[in-house]
Order: sequence, then C-alpha cells, then structure tokens
Amino acid sequence: MSIPNNNVSVPDTRLGELRLLPWTTPDGKPCYLSADSHDSRLSLLADDIEAAQLDSGEQVLAGAKAVLTDPKAGEWAARFALTRASESLGDVLRIAVSRGERIPERER
Repeated sequence: MSIPNNNVSVPDTRLGELRLLPWTTPDGKPCYLSADSHDSRLSLLADDIEAAQLDSGEQVLAGAKAVLTDPKAGEWAARFALTRASESLGDVLRIAVSRGERIPERER
C-alpha cells in the first residue's frame, strides 16, 4: 500500500525513514531526506527553511489582510496578495505534511 503525497506515492515502509523537505526539484517534484539523525546538516537546514517559510507566511497574511481591508487597493494589489498568499499556503501545507509524517504511529 502507498500513501499519495503531491502526486508521488511513497511506500508505507519508508514513511518513518524519509522526511519531506521544504523544497522541490526544478520540475516541481517533492524531495525527501533519509538521514540517521534529526541533527544532520540537511535536517537542520530544512528546519531553518521551514521556520523562515512560516515567518514569511505570517508576513504575507498580514499584507493580504491589509490589501483586503483597503478600499483603494486595485486589482493588481489584490492579485499580488492572492499570489503570495497561495504560495505561502503551499509552503505551510508542505510543512504540515512533513511534520505529520514524522509523528510516531503510536502518537497519531
């Protein structure tokens, strides 16, 4: 049995061993890390990038709210805010999936 993830199936037997990284390949496919330690350089880099993405998402949310409440904001501003918000939502969903996959089965 496989669990679908961003149009890529990852075998159940590997989910505990692989970490979905917060970036994709140049063609948009998910990247996974297999590491012996949560303190490996790549794991720590992924942690830092996730933190930066979450911080950025908070800033994008604040900006989008400001645009939505500004009656003078034009179409360009609304499209820009929506584009950035959708990018941030994608990042946050990837982080949620990655962290969810790393929760031990007994804690789910």
